[in-house]
Amino acid sequence: MITNSFVFLEKITAARERKLWQQGILGWDDFLKAKRIGGISAAAKKYYDRKITEARRHLYSSDSKYFASLLPQTEHWRLYEFFKEEAVYLDIETDGLSDNNDVTLVGLFDGFDTKTMIRRVNLDWRLLRKELEKYKIVVTFNGSVFDLPFIRKRYGNVMPQLLHYDLRFCCSRIGLNGGLKKVEKMLNIRRSSQIIENLYGGDAVQLYRMWRGSGDDYYLRLLVEYNEEDTINLKRIAEHVYLKLKETHLQQQPIKTAGISDM
Repeated sequence: MITNSFVFLEKITAARERKLWQQGILGWDDFLKAKRIGGISAAAKKYYDRKITEARRHLYSSDSKYFASLLPQTEHWRLYEFFKEEAVYLDIETDGLSDNNDVTLVGLFDGFDTKTMIRRVNLDWRLLRKELEKYKIVVTFNGSVFDLPFIRKRYGNVMPQLLHYDLRFCCSRIGLNGGLKKVEKMLNIRRSSQIIENLYGGDAVQLYRMWRGSGDDYYLRLLVEYNEEDTINLKRIAEHVYLKLKETHLQQQPIKTAGISDM
């Protein structure tokens, strides 16, 4: 999808991108081969040619940081397919939402294994940053509003510069509105047990407090399992949403015809 995208170019909005597609400029190669493009001056065409060539070089060098700052964050999903083998699915738990509250747990899923860092057990922010630096793209649900700002506010520069595919807003673009648990139900994603199925974010706060108050690891195990399923399910949702968004964008593109390079 990223090689069909032009919104990373200056002054190319989503509407102008669609106009390019309507002219038969369906991807980077089409743009570079075209002699003239409607609505773009000769000088601008030369400039955009250089920027597209530069973007292609960075893409095939796996330089995700280049796009993290260049592409609007709402469009980072376009790079998911290219970098999904180097994606991390992240979800945090906290002991509340006030200014005095803190992160209690950070859950990570790399597509195969989960890692859980727990406050007062093994949560080390330097090690967390080192772990996150292994990846090219982070996938969250509402992370641009909650998880990542919460982490940055309390611990500063913990998050490396990663592409960020926030499922909450991408879900809404395909009609999947509501919180994570509601989206899971709409996609018929079930959790491993009825206990975990019935837990919500506020329950995670209570589980941590009950574990700290009682010392009973039963509550901690529930909290960890709840968070693990959050992160694992993010992958299933991410793949579904990406395919739907890609399908929507491809439907906006006309069938490619010959002669584009002669425009």
